[in-house]
Amino acid sequence: MCAHIRMTKTISLSDEAYDLLKKMKMGKESFSDTIKRLAVKGKLSEVLDLYPEITDKEYEKSVKELRKKIDAKLKDMGL
Repeated sequence: MCAHIRMTKTISLSDEAYDLLKKMKMGKESFSDTIKRLAVKGKLSEVLDLYPEITDKEYEKSVKELRKKIDAKLKDMGL
């Protein structure tokens, strides 16, 4: 029988980094899960930093519009 042992590491974060990471957490997600999600799925913040002229409100509006389009396509597909 093989047992998986979870080792923990302590890291230091600045208050600013901690606050940013905390904002990125989804629901009851742990900080470890948040870091893994962000590291594995890409670096959206790096992409967004390429467009500093886009405000948070503009970004949120774009995301909402895209979600509506995706929902409509899924509905058309019967999903």
